[in-house]
Amino acid sequence: MDATPVQNEESMIDPRRLRDVLGCFATGVAVVTTLGDGGAPVGLVVNSFSSVSLEPPQILWSLALSAPSRGAFMTHPGFAVNIMPSEAKDLTIQFARPSDDKFGGIDWRPGCYGVPVLGAALATLECRTERRIESGDHEIFIGHVLQLDQTDGSPLIFHRGQFADLGQAI
Repeated sequence: MDATPVQNEESMIDPRRLRDVLGCFATGVAVVTTLGDGGAPVGLVVNSFSSVSLEPPQILWSLALSAPSRGAFMTHPGFAVNIMPSEAKDLTIQFARPSDDKFGGIDWRPGCYGVPVLGAALATLECRTERRIESGDHEIFIGHVLQLDQTDGSPLIFHRGQFADLGQAI
């Protein structure tokens, strides 16, 4: 069977429309943390988190090339993925907004490589950066999981540009 090429394969996809369509896929919400200049804690909200491999234990997440915190993630050897619970929406929003001190009033402890592990997290994966891959307007970080932890609770969800909770399981 011959493959039929897509008409006008190089047509431009409107970025806003793509974002809207991708927003139909509900995702969990995580705060990824590391250490920056002088050991200052750095963190940002992502929903671009996924497992890669169980053996070896690897995960991935992506970061915009234009992100102010990119330098810290490029130079520090490790990071933590803090999967956020539904009751931590306000804390999560604190990491989503630009701020000189995103960690003000936040309960955290140093994990592997000293990276911040958030006390409010539903689950955490402490990682060594294994590989970085630049693609499009983002950089994909692949991490080797060194430590992990979890608690009971319901995850914070992101769907169609808004935070939500899991609701009733069916």
